[in-house]
Amino acid sequence: MAAPLASTLAGAPAAAWARPPSSKMASASVKPRRPSLPLRAAAAWVGLPSSKMAPGGVTAIGARPSRPSAGAPAAASAFPGDLTPGKRRKRGEMAAPPGRWVQTFRTPGRHGYALEFSPYLSGRLACAASQYYGIAGSGTLVVLDQNESGVGLFRSFEWNDGLFDVTWSENNEHVLITCSGDGSLQLWDTAKATGPLQVYREHSQEVYSVDWSQTRGEQLVVSGSWDQTAKLWDPAVGKSLCTFIGHEGVIYSTIWSPHIPGCFASASGDQTLRVWDVKAARVKIVIPAHQAEILTCDWCKYNENLLVTGAVDCSLKGWDLRNVRQPVFELLGHSYAIRRVKFSPFHASLLASCSYDFTVRFWDFSKPDPLLETVEHHTEFTCGLDLSLDNPKQVADCAWDETVKIYTPSCLSVPL
Repeated sequence: MAAPLASTLAGAPAAAWARPPSSKMASASVKPRRPSLPLRAAAAWVGLPSSKMAPGGVTAIGARPSRPSAGAPAAASAFPGDLTPGKRRKRGEMAAPPGRWVQTFRTPGRHGYALEFSPYLSGRLACAASQYYGIAGSGTLVVLDQNESGVGLFRSFEWNDGLFDVTWSENNEHVLITCSGDGSLQLWDTAKATGPLQVYREHSQEVYSVDWSQTRGEQLVVSGSWDQTAKLWDPAVGKSLCTFIGHEGVIYSTIWSPHIPGCFASASGDQTLRVWDVKAARVKIVIPAHQAEILTCDWCKYNENLLVTGAVDCSLKGWDLRNVRQPVFELLGHSYAIRRVKFSPFHASLLASCSYDFTVRFWDFSKPDPLLETVEHHTEFTCGLDLSLDNPKQVADCAWDETVKIYTPSCLSVPL
């Protein structure tokens, strides 16, 4: 690895598919990205059991655009000119309930998949988005900043395939990694309006998840792919350090333990949650967590033994690693697949989840009635979700309706 990249990475840190509206369905035939995948895997991608899929699998959306040659990143550029903070609601979009503060940022032609608050820069947020709902077309990394006047675009970067996840560096406030439908990971420096610093190509299918270890003494990244493997990376090295094999289905989510160095969890379409030991390069625990594809998992910030999973069966389940025979809690309320779940960084028993039912729900699993609030402000599938690390009242989400929402839910505006 060239010296400039190493120095950049070590930089000093700063002080249920509810099917799309028929109007979106193209008469032209466009194949899903991996037509060779079994229908069951394709169904899990959009979050509904196979029985609810249209005959023949995923119905394509939009005409397939022309694409750059394989491996050629699209040039970094400003986002389309009409990408501005949006004040007006889209037709059919619900108004914010009284007392709930909301900022909206539109991403025309780009459908949000994941977002994450910066661990260093207050008010900075990165969103991974895809053209044509991630089935075809390119991807865009959108970096946003908040200030007194609202939320605005700081910088955007283009990639020649859909982007599915994003994670910030724990060592440099300007660096982050995205993952893509072409099987690659991209390392970006947001301080420079250029293409990626590095591209890592080893996965043989889509990479759906990427996470940067919170152990700052180790620059480790884990990725999870449709090729059923997880890979360990040091961003300063041009190849993976280790490949973790064991899942028998698509890996949808990978997350590092915030407590145990060298330990991460993965959630898969094979209906299991697995906990891995990097040093031993093997799986430590296998939990048959759901009787459906698991699309997301997260680690509690206050309890090293507690994880949560969300699945196509519309349920959230909490797991104590000391005894995994039964979940320690189960949360029901979503009506379609749960796409993402996040524990609060400020409250030990609070978590949030987003779903293909267009909602974000807030829960306190320590209470007899755990559902605190349901937020309905999107008109398409809600895929990305994060809770601010420096503002205990702030949440962000993104959806296929081409919007990013930054807001304070009513349940967080009062003491819990």
